[in-house]
Amino acid sequence: MYLGRGDDGDLVTVKLLRGGAAAGQRARSRFVKEADAAQQVAGRHTARVLDADVTGDRPYIVSEFVEGPSLQHVVEDQGPLSAPRLRKLALRTAGALAAIHRAGIVHRDFKPGNVLLGPDGAKVIDFGVARTADATPLTTGPVGTPAYMAPEQIEDEPVGPPADVFAWGATMVFAATGRPPFGTGPSAAVMRRVTSRRPDLGDMEGPLRDLAARCLDKNPAARPTAKQLVRALRDGQAPAPRPRPTRIPRYRWRMMLALAAVIAAGFAMGVLL
Repeated sequence: MYLGRGDDGDLVTVKLLRGGAAAGQRARSRFVKEADAAQQVAGRHTARVLDADVTGDRPYIVSEFVEGPSLQHVVEDQGPLSAPRLRKLALRTAGALAAIHRAGIVHRDFKPGNVLLGPDGAKVIDFGVARTADATPLTTGPVGTPAYMAPEQIEDEPVGPPADVFAWGATMVFAATGRPPFGTGPSAAVMRRVTSRRPDLGDMEGPLRDLAARCLDKNPAARPTAKQLVRALRDGQAPAPRPRPTRIPRYRWRMMLALAAVIAAGFAMGVLL
């Protein structure tokens, strides 16, 4: 990542594909995907892509420079945000996710490190692992940052906009308390807590606590949409409860099917005997 100046003299961020012309096809494909995703998003609360060339010997993406630290650094250095600042952050980042989802994109790595606090407010950056809802993943296994990954990402289930909403809820908990809702530590331990434990919301209070709790539901279908979050934060209109269909993780389905097969085999043997 480099800092540069555009033709108008304004500062810009330049991201180059590592390895340039020598980069492998997989790395180049992922870079192309990132550029395509970022260019499709039109919103005031995301860093705008100003130019991109993914076909030359030195593929690059030029985007708006956001002058300010990340939410991660601010909270680590100064502690949790004040209530007014937290509400503005929540509204702007929910608006960013609404714009991203409106473009048919799933960010998949929304987290405090990808939220920059610039002079005119928060902006969401980095579409490095984003993809369209119907795209085939370029990687295998969980992709993202464990403390902010939704259960469906960890359990290798279909990932859609609700995963970003889960990450938004986790990010708001971090901004309000200084800790992610499922703690820190080795990735495996954090992911186990995400899939099996209730989130720790600390001393969060009021409507934002309720919204964060809804976003951190293990069931993707029970979470509000980003658009509903914006409405709730702007107008004070709480999202209507969504249906809660039974959700059984894929690995548990396999265990249940295996158990059913064993029972059926035992029954068959008993009949034969």
